[in-house]
Amino acid sequence: MIHDAISHDLGATLVGGGPVFVGDFDESRSIAPLLVAADSGADRILDLGHMPDWAIGDLDSISQSARDRIGARVIHDPCQETTDFEKCLARIDAPLILGLGFLGGQIDHELAALSVLVRQDRAIVLIGEHDIVAHVPQIIDLALAPGTRVSLFPMAAVTGRSTGLTWPIDGLKFAPGRRSGTSNRASGAVQLAFDGPGMLLILPRAALSALLTGLR
Repeated sequence: MIHDAISHDLGATLVGGGPVFVGDFDESRSIAPLLVAADSGADRILDLGHMPDWAIGDLDSISQSARDRIGARVIHDPCQETTDFEKCLARIDAPLILGLGFLGGQIDHELAALSVLVRQDRAIVLIGEHDIVAHVPQIIDLALAPGTRVSLFPMAAVTGRSTGLTWPIDGLKFAPGRRSGTSNRASGAVQLAFDGPGMLLILPRAALSALLTGLR
């Protein structure tokens, strides 16, 4: 459910407190122009020379100077049952969300973000220095170059089918702590289909365009 929705017709770039690289930031803004900070992500954005459209969180890590500069566009949500990532997602109403600063930092924060991601049924992509991650819809087509690394990491028990993978997944029973599908390879265009939600798809950073096309 969206509370106090912040809307954009194209998409939102959501910035967390982890590492954010200038090239990723610029590309994300060109695709998803609305700029939202998750708590201390506001400081990351200001350090890059930009002003967040909104900053949302429990405000336990944003600097006072960032709060002062952003002013009335800071939304304080004190709930301790949700992460800042969740607080932002609950308010962003956009067809695409690109998340920066949620991968490659503290491992506990990264795992928390992935746990939230897998509960979403919207087009959300987390972008890191080397990898991108999305919760796979029940069917997705990906125009990947042969040899592209394709990794599948289940956050729930799920089975699926594939075409275009070097090692097909048909008949495999994926489950957390039991079976995952790391470092498979595309032999060409890939189609993935699953019997339910719960599968994270991990691709190289260079495959962002192909992933966005598939999600759309």
